[in-house]
Amino acid sequence: MNTKKVFTGAAAVLSLSALALAGCGNSKSSSSDSAKTEKASLPIAYNNKKAAVKGGTLKIGMVSDSAFKGIFAPELSQDNYDAEVYQFAIQPLFNCDNNYKFVKGGAADISFNNSAKTATIKINPKVKWSNGKPLTSKDVEFAYEIIANPKCSGVRYTDSLKNIKGMEEYHKGKADTISGIEMKDEHTVVLHFKQMTPGMQTSGSGYIWEEAEPYEYLKDVPFDKIESCDQVRKNPVTFGPFKFSKVVQGESAEFVPNPYYWGKKPSLDKITIQTVSSASAGAALKSKKYDIMFDEPTSVYGDNKKPKGYTMIGKPELSYSYMGFKVGKFDSKKGVNVENKNAKMNNKSLRQAMAYAMNVDQVNQKFGYGLKTRATSLIPAVFKEYKNTSLKGYPQDVKKANKLLDKAGYKKGKDGYRKTPDGKKLTINIAAMSGSANQEAVMKNYIQCWKKVGLRCKLTNGRLLDFNNFYDKVQADSKDIDVFFGAWSLSSEPSPADLYSEAAPFNMTRFVSKKNNQYLKNIDSQKAVTNHKWRVKQFKEWQAWMNEQAYVVPMQDYYDAMPVKNHVKGMTEETSKAYTLWENVSLTK
Repeated sequence: MNTKKVFTGAAAVLSLSALALAGCGNSKSSSSDSAKTEKASLPIAYNNKKAAVKGGTLKIGMVSDSAFKGIFAPELSQDNYDAEVYQFAIQPLFNCDNNYKFVKGGAADISFNNSAKTATIKINPKVKWSNGKPLTSKDVEFAYEIIANPKCSGVRYTDSLKNIKGMEEYHKGKADTISGIEMKDEHTVVLHFKQMTPGMQTSGSGYIWEEAEPYEYLKDVPFDKIESCDQVRKNPVTFGPFKFSKVVQGESAEFVPNPYYWGKKPSLDKITIQTVSSASAGAALKSKKYDIMFDEPTSVYGDNKKPKGYTMIGKPELSYSYMGFKVGKFDSKKGVNVENKNAKMNNKSLRQAMAYAMNVDQVNQKFGYGLKTRATSLIPAVFKEYKNTSLKGYPQDVKKANKLLDKAGYKKGKDGYRKTPDGKKLTINIAAMSGSANQEAVMKNYIQCWKKVGLRCKLTNGRLLDFNNFYDKVQADSKDIDVFFGAWSLSSEPSPADLYSEAAPFNMTRFVSKKNNQYLKNIDSQKAVTNHKWRVKQFKEWQAWMNEQAYVVPMQDYYDAMPVKNHVKGMTEETSKAYTLWENVSLTK
């Protein structure tokens, strides 16, 4: 349900029988193998025609094998689990249609003036926080200050937001306020930009922050304490249809209707959300423990495509998984990625060979159940207009992998493993997230694939890492990670700048390239505002270039499947109904 750019765990939780895959293959596999998998086709909404009853508790299970961090401030939150927990209470400022374009009807409306290079935010004067205080212009400005203040984590401070005048000066401590944020009155904010970009009028572009924070509630908390304070972790103040009533850190949260909600009064008395392990998710469905299940593992879907008492809804996800190669570090003082040309993985042939050696299609065919297909570029298929469909990605081709390694000078020793071009022992450390014993089996399968082309690979710490530990280590550029497997939950605007630019903290491979910088600049340029075809061309060229460089190799595109119990009414994944979803969900007899 979330449309922000955030970290997510790799969605693959596959069967133990992955160990029985056919030896990773020895011949070239077809690039169209994934097409043989029957793709899921599910309704986008559950149409329950029974009459709703007043009240009741909606019970939601969120499948995760790690505790959620519990950072209930979008400016500081780093992963999708927190966003899934807080979505009932934390409502964005703006509403959008099925194409993710901003439309009127939100807590605030936004309009743009291209010639003046401004965006005007008009706050609905009826909107109040859950403590009864009005939503004001200062609350909008305060969210930007949290993002840009150098004492905060800065995880959301990106090149895109630097486009607002004065953001860099504030971030560097050279100014006490952000000059490009003009508060005209209590309910009007004008944003002043250095340049206009084509994605600005689309939710999730990254150029407009779409949240607010309660300034009066948080103003006495030092910026470096906001992330850990009780006002964020235990007692958040929000303006959505529900408010937090109880938080069990990392495990569950409880919500009750917000008495000051500006929209339609919710029908439900309470919503609860609780983490459920992937190992027990199937049993939870069979026992009908939850009314809705978020993040259902693929293996559970495969075993329970039609769970008794539930209806499956779904749609293609705004997400993809990927394999990243560490080639540098993030300089937090300068706020930029710094590539190391001598890094172990800074050899294009080595990266390409690892990708060609993998049997991703085979894994998807056997265990994807129609919910996963091999990704062919870093723009997922859901963005049809922008995707470069001529690219084949990296279908398994063992012969090609061996040729690439041979030509690059990675010669095999007597033990069958390859050495570096200068004759040293080569061991590649692989970081991947835990999901279950099944996930471990799949990683062992890939390690066997790499062994067949002479590459010695091992798991970081000798095991899969839990979600939080994984991203802590990846973000910190830990020395014991050469390759990592991650996934993106994407924004609804396809620009990749916030993920792969030189200054993006989310660019966790740490590659830096003038050509990449130029492509990203072109994609979001003033020219792209008026020349849409040229923008699409830049997207497609960027995908081809990234595919060839292989710093980040796309792995899988996903289809979301969500079990909804048959006494739930109003549940939908339709984008235009997401803004008011939880005020409209109810229960029937």
